[in-house]
Amino acid sequence: MQTPSKEPESSSMTHEEEEEMLYDISKLQEQVQQVSLAQKATESKMDGLRKDVEDKMDGLKNGVEAKMDCLKKGVEAKMDGMEAKVNGMDAKIDCMDDKMEELKINMNKLLQEMVTKCERVLKETHDENKRNVNHDSMDSNVGSKTHHIPKIDMRKFDGRDPTTWILQMEQFFDLNNVQNKQKVRMATL
Repeated sequence: MQTPSKEPESSSMTHEEEEEMLYDISKLQEQVQQVSLAQKATESKMDGLRKDVEDKMDGLKNGVEAKMDCLKKGVEAKMDGMEAKVNGMDAKIDCMDDKMEELKINMNKLLQEMVTKCERVLKETHDENKRNVNHDSMDSNVGSKTHHIPKIDMRKFDGRDPTTWILQMEQFFDLNNVQNKQKVRMATL
C-alpha cells in the first residue's frame, strides 16, 4: 500500500509574519537563556547556601563536641577528687578503728590495774582490821558503845566494774553512818 503523497502546502505566511515569528522566537530564546542563567545563578546561590549551612553545622557540631569533652573532663576530675576524698576518709576510719582498738586495750589494762589495786587495798585493810579486831573487842568489852550495823543486802564484788561497786558501797556507808574502821570489815563480809 502506498500512501498518496501530498504536495507541500504553500506557506500562506507573509514575509512580515515570518519576520515577526522569527523575532518572537528570538525573544523566546533570549527568555529561555535568561531563565537558564537565572536557574544557574539560583543553583549557584543554593550551593553556596548549602555549603554555608554545612560549614555552620560542622562548626556547631565541633563546638558541641568540644564543650562535651570539656564537661566530661571536668566531671572526671571532680569524680577523681571525690574518690580521693573517700579514700582519705576510709584511711581516717581505719586509723580511728586502730585507735579505738588501742583505747580498748588500754582501758582493759587500766581496769585490771584498778582491780589489782583494789584487791591489794582490801587485803591490806583486811590485814589491818585483823590486827585491830582485838583492840576493838577490848573497847567494846570495856563499856564503849558500839555502833549498830544495819542488815545489808550488798552485791558481792565479781571482779568486773570495781568503780561502780566501790561507789555503791560508799553510798551505803554514808547513808548508814558507818564508821571508817568498820567499812572494810563490812565490805569483806
